[in-house]
Amino acid sequence: MCSIMGYCGTSATLEAFRQGFERTISRGPDDSRIIDTGKGLLGFHRLAIMGLHPEGMQPFCLGKNYLVCNGEIYGFEKIKQELSEKYTFKSLSDCEILLPMYQEYEVKMFKMLDAEFALILYDGEKGEYIAARDPIGIRPLYYGYDEAGTILFASEPKNLVGLAEKIMPFPPGHYYKNGEFICYRDIAHVDTVIHDDLDTVCENIREKLVAGVEKRLVADAKVGFLLSGGLDSSLVCAIAAKKSSEPIKTFAIGMSEDAIDLKYAKQVADYIGSNHREIIMTKEEVLSSLEQVISILATFDITTIRASMGMYLICKAIHETTDIRVLLTGEISDELFGYKYTDFAPSGEAFQKESQKRIRELHMYDVLRADRCISVNSLEARVPFGDLDFVEYVLAVDPEMKLNKYSKGKYLLRHAFEDGDYLPEEILWREKAAFSDAVGHSMVDYLKEYAESYYTDAQFEMLCKKYTYARPFTKESLLYRELFEKYYPQQGEMIVDFWMPNKEWEGCDVNDHSARVLSNYGDSGK
Repeated sequence: MCSIMGYCGTSATLEAFRQGFERTISRGPDDSRIIDTGKGLLGFHRLAIMGLHPEGMQPFCLGKNYLVCNGEIYGFEKIKQELSEKYTFKSLSDCEILLPMYQEYEVKMFKMLDAEFALILYDGEKGEYIAARDPIGIRPLYYGYDEAGTILFASEPKNLVGLAEKIMPFPPGHYYKNGEFICYRDIAHVDTVIHDDLDTVCENIREKLVAGVEKRLVADAKVGFLLSGGLDSSLVCAIAAKKSSEPIKTFAIGMSEDAIDLKYAKQVADYIGSNHREIIMTKEEVLSSLEQVISILATFDITTIRASMGMYLICKAIHETTDIRVLLTGEISDELFGYKYTDFAPSGEAFQKESQKRIRELHMYDVLRADRCISVNSLEARVPFGDLDFVEYVLAVDPEMKLNKYSKGKYLLRHAFEDGDYLPEEILWREKAAFSDAVGHSMVDYLKEYAESYYTDAQFEMLCKKYTYARPFTKESLLYRELFEKYYPQQGEMIVDFWMPNKEWEGCDVNDHSARVLSNYGDSGK
């Protein structure tokens, strides 16, 4: 990951900018630079992944234009070759193509990108700023306004605390120009429903996911893999193992008492021949890391925080003990193929509507978790299930096919990889277990017990009344909200709501976020 920031007007002061920008130096510890565009400031903290030489350092400049980008541009070589007829490139960085693309296509360029990105561009000819974010929001970007009405952009909310009164997430799939946020691609919108037969759909799913993994293996820095032993991360690792000339490096984490996933992760690692490492976490590590994790995440959402504990600790261990810079993960499969609770979807139409909602909100939940836990440890996240071509295809598949009519969730994804010797049968058809449970049920239990002991019943009732937006409803949710407010006072509207199953569906009206409370959890936690 890298960190970018832009103060887009003459009211910018260098010292205030620098102070805010320094808060995310862990995203890009290799080099830092701030420039004055003549009409504001642009900053870049670099984590070198593609084009490791100094020439790849940003901001990039072309004529009077400047650009900073946190991103990976897939297939950039072809675009670079086409542009080379008119432009001379100085580095091997994928992001160097962006200013020439802007010269040629202006804002039409954003639709052309197969990328995970967030960027800020200063057009020196027009004296205006443009910002944009990828269609899923895999790369973070936030904005706010100072007292003079000048807009600011930054990779994380913490950059803008004290500079902007209200901080909000930059909408994915949009660009900002002339004071407006304009949608260039709504990835969740489906123009035409795909009614192909089961085998055709599954063949396409397999081919597109394999392509999504393969393109994310390209890096000048070393690559590793998070492996939970669940279906999604196991498939990513299995595909990568087949595409790699040497054993891939996989990492798994679990509680010292009752880790569920570690045995399955080892089974997958043995099967695909990876160089595997287990990381054990304790109750003490979980509780002592809680406040830091919430300050990193900038959220009070219970599901996100629970799932982040293990992810933060595994990434911390990888950062401290290896030279890996890039991690591939299994996020975004659930939003496309279903959670445990979507087994209760009353119709294909309802399933589709829920899937589209979850994709549009991903940047506030699972994608946010992956980005912060990985980037704070000076690593880069890559998410093959978030490949734009793959996401667009799966969302367009007839939703009736995605309903759980097969006595097994995510049937399409499982069936797609039945052939090809990717995974052991036991893993391919293993029941879904939520990550916060699969690292060990004790982890969530410890967090809930800690929150219960932190407040008396009277304190809980009194303190909850302070909040009119997304009011806490358990002692755990109150503890998380109070810690959030300590670092991000009065910024709760950055998060749309608590992540919960769709309570309108029969069987889903629950008050805890864990899938454990659902009647269909079954063997998921074993």
